[in-house]
Amino acid sequence: MDDLQNKIGYYFKNKDLLRESLTHSSYANEHKSQHLKYNERLEFLGDSVLSFVVSDYIFKNCPNLPEGELTKLRASLVCEKTLFEFAKKINLGKYLFFSKGEQINGGAERPSILADAFEALIAAIYIDGGISNASKFILNFIIPAIKNSRVNKLKDYKTTLQEIIQKNPGEMIEYVLINESGPPHNKHFVVEVHLNSNVIGKGGGRSKKEAEQQAAREALELMGY
Repeated sequence: MDDLQNKIGYYFKNKDLLRESLTHSSYANEHKSQHLKYNERLEFLGDSVLSFVVSDYIFKNCPNLPEGELTKLRASLVCEKTLFEFAKKINLGKYLFFSKGEQINGGAERPSILADAFEALIAAIYIDGGISNASKFILNFIIPAIKNSRVNKLKDYKTTLQEIIQKNPGEMIEYVLINESGPPHNKHFVVEVHLNSNVIGKGGGRSKKEAEQQAAREALELMGY
């Protein structure tokens, strides 16, 4: 447990909370005489803390996203698949307490178990150290994930549009800057994407690249993709 605390950068005042967050129900059932607490209740609380912290962060830091896009982004950040990846980054399975049977059956590598344990760990930090420490822990994972998500989305719009256009030999797309405004530290660019000489999309952003991506996105939407 000391190794895990060093890894996450948080040191528990109440070590029993940490142990509870790492205890799977199978281990508690195997040691019934010890009346051990296991992590399912903490998982319940951690799920809510995680959702709140992520919602608060993306609401404040993604001001241009409408409600529907915020909901999709949050869902992608708190889903089992993403939490499993977060848990693997700190090798969380290594620190969990399992029954012998669950250990043999690969419980330490099972996505659902690791995702649940990650939420339980969030709750343990929240109870032990408050929302600021829980937020710090969560955002260490969430912020890079959001940046990676944005990069991948930006890549997808232009790449997808290019791939579609290439299926029709002789057709060309061109991105045309039609407006640039704002002070140097807060520029806004507007770009049109042309198919041959026809405007098929228009988008804006804080950089030319972002504006191009938004133009490509609009073009894809208009084309039914």
